[in-house]
Amino acid sequence: MPVRRLIALSAFALLLPFAASACTMTGHGTTSECTVSGCTVTFDRGVNAKASVLGIDAELVAVDGDVVTLSVGGQQVTVPVGQSQASNGMDVRVREVTQDKVVVVLSTGLNQN
Repeated sequence: MPVRRLIALSAFALLLPFAASACTMTGHGTTSECTVSGCTVTFDRGVNAKASVLGIDAELVAVDGDVVTLSVGGQQVTVPVGQSQASNGMDVRVREVTQDKVVVVLSTGLNQN
């Protein structure tokens, strides 16, 4: 496991007990909301949408119907809506695809429900 990811995951795990509510971050074309179980990232379609969550960069690459291609930590992964795929130590689940947005849940396996 790369040192950067290990440090980010350790910091995330250490700060979890102090988090009483979700943490929301916004960036160019994205909104990320992180909780104990992971981060939900909403990508705007039609823009170069990228997010950095849990020490990993995630980018929306393409959408073909209900199949989404993402770059997670530099590794491309293709995931149908409602399913998940492992990528770079993360569980990547596509929750929703609409005309305007793609909603993806990224989790590390720590404290998952």
